[in-house]
Parts: sequence; structure tokens; C-alpha cells
Amino acid sequence: MEVRDLVEEIVKQLVDHPDQVVVNEVQGTHSCVIELHVAPEDVGKVIGKKGVHADALRKIIHAIGGKKKIRYVVEIIEDR
Repeated sequence: MEVRDLVEEIVKQLVDHPDQVVVNEVQGTHSCVIELHVAPEDVGKVIGKKGVHADALRKIIHAIGGKKKIRYVVEIIEDR
């Protein structure tokens, strides 16, 4: 399973509108940016109280990146 697919699957379980979840992957040489687009009313659910959901997602992705020797950056895009 690719990292993009993992992020998409995790986020779809958190939100009320899973059909509006879009994950884009921008690949670089040693890093990769995961852009996460969700419905405006679901942004708070993805971030979580005091950012705990977003932090947990970033920690999981960081651990995967350490094994693959790629730096992953997860960005939650709010405007849509």
C-alpha cells in the first residue's frame, strides 16, 4: 500500500464526507508532500482537538518515511 492510499484511508474514516477526500502526492528527490483536501466542515475533524489527529497522522507518515528514507510532509489544504 502506498503512503498516499494510507493517508486517504485513514482520513476517510475520520470525516463525515469521505467522498470529498482528495489526496495528492508531490514527489521530490528526497522528500514528498502529501496534500490533503477535505470538505470545509471536515477540516476540524482531520486536525482534531489541539491538533492531535493531524499530529498522529504526521507521526505515522514520518515513521514510514524513515524506513523508506524519504521525508514526507502532510499538508491539510483548507480552501476548496
